[in-house]
Amino acid sequence: MTPERVLDDDELKAWRSFVDMHHRLERHLVGYLQSEFGLSGSDFEILVNLSEAPEGRMRAYELGRATLWEKSRLSHHLRRMEKRGLVRREVVAGSDARYPHIVLTDAGRAAIESSAPANAARVRRLFIDVLGPERLAVFREASDDVIAAVENDRD
Repeated sequence: MTPERVLDDDELKAWRSFVDMHHRLERHLVGYLQSEFGLSGSDFEILVNLSEAPEGRMRAYELGRATLWEKSRLSHHLRRMEKRGLVRREVVAGSDARYPHIVLTDAGRAAIESSAPANAARVRRLFIDVLGPERLAVFREASDDVIAAVENDRD
């Protein structure tokens, strides 16, 4: 077995800078969604996935796969969103009731349609415009490489 290499000072500074940037940006965006639209980051993630799905619906297991959430977390959060009228569970005739479709309601669609443009404008102002086209392309390529490495490590 090869011994694990520790991070040198430059590597550690880069890693900590990335983690700090990610946390600050995410918390800022989520705080804005909460204060202006009454949506949590988790609500927004579910609503985005459903709004991009055909007919605003996904099977619960598909939604879990898209969000990378555990089944219990997804179930509890969907229950809270159902109580607020943002989504509903729907069992399709002839299918197993344990695997419902999660459907975006009119209220859920209104919530994502009002919050998504404002969120995108903040992402543009705080991330896209700050990086610019050249650094954004490098950032995307690096992110894709890291995602591939994580997926490979999971296998």
